[in-house]
Amino acid sequence: MDYAQIFASAIDRLHAEGRYRVFIDILRNKGNYPNARCFAGHNGPKPITVWCSNDYLAMGQHEAVIAAMEEALHDVGAGSGGTRNIGGNTHYHVDLEAELADLHGKEAALLFTSGYISNEATLSTLGKILPGCIIFSDELNHASMIAGIRTSGCEKQIFRHNDLAHLEELLAAADPEAPKLIAFESVYSMDGDVAPIAAICDLADRYNALTYLDEVHAVGMYGARGGGISERDGVAHRLTIIEGTLGKAFGVMGGYIAADRNIVDVIRSYAPGFIFTTSLSPVLVAGALASVRHLKASSVEREGQQAAAAKLKAIFREAGLPVMASTTHIVPLMVGDPVKAKKISDILLAEYGVYVQPINFPTVPRGTERLRFTPGPSHDEAMMHELASALTEIWDRLEMRMAA
Repeated sequence: MDYAQIFASAIDRLHAEGRYRVFIDILRNKGNYPNARCFAGHNGPKPITVWCSNDYLAMGQHEAVIAAMEEALHDVGAGSGGTRNIGGNTHYHVDLEAELADLHGKEAALLFTSGYISNEATLSTLGKILPGCIIFSDELNHASMIAGIRTSGCEKQIFRHNDLAHLEELLAAADPEAPKLIAFESVYSMDGDVAPIAAICDLADRYNALTYLDEVHAVGMYGARGGGISERDGVAHRLTIIEGTLGKAFGVMGGYIAADRNIVDVIRSYAPGFIFTTSLSPVLVAGALASVRHLKASSVEREGQQAAAAKLKAIFREAGLPVMASTTHIVPLMVGDPVKAKKISDILLAEYGVYVQPINFPTVPRGTERLRFTPGPSHDEAMMHELASALTEIWDRLEMRMAA
């Protein structure tokens, strides 16, 4: 058995398909987002502009967040000391969970080390706790949700994306006595579309199903206090479990769920992905706590980001670039070819100092490869016009089709 050859062939396949992923070597400039420094292929740092960060509101750069992290570092030190059960539970963790429960109008919340882990651990545990459970999953759900459902070992039924008729058809055909859980997202981050949350809750009520909503691309971004699409639409109280992240709009790191006290206690007590992992550093938790509190009181960042996204979409359309339809802060530009998507990204970085990563399979289906732009409140109109001009030049250089 030639193990080395097997591993080499696996990497060669990715290169051949044009979807080998390259991590860009950069450092952001504190307090000056979206400006950063790129070290890849240069003698020393080269100034660049970041267009693809999930730190949507630049809260990772916010002075209140940085100050809270510095204070925690000098107060309690760097690490948490262990799992939550063994030395890793701090007052910062307790305070942040209370803030997150309040954010979503729930009785309790539970912190995880990432949004991926919060999805995987919670969904896998729910499926095991509920005997004979059937999980109904939107076909575009994130890989972490899919992993959790698979690990649960329970029956899974996939409904077409945001297709209420198909979801009801599957619910109606299921055993009326079987426990049911509908798992879906609020904002689907590759297309930028939104789930019909209220209508899905209606179906859940009709067929006695629990609901699990992934709000990772919406928390901090929507609602009067940043509670997400469910807050914006006034339906948070109808959802059984709301899952979110601290690593996107809140700008730090970590994941969480919010639900009633008993459900949170079950996950806390049974989920291996929670029980057996070192807890988040209190330094990170302190930063996230400051960010959540700030965005509960301030809408300036949200309004600035939404204005920037709308402006960039308009500029792309005016330039004839194939911007995809999106009702949210995500601005996807269709390419449709993995090699060209990588080529465009490389040219933008090398020649224009623009950093945007290509999005290829398996993140999106083959043939729908794209560039995904996430303008923030500090991306100004001049930057946007420069970006559109660069893209137009590259589209022409590569003889690609513009929008109809």
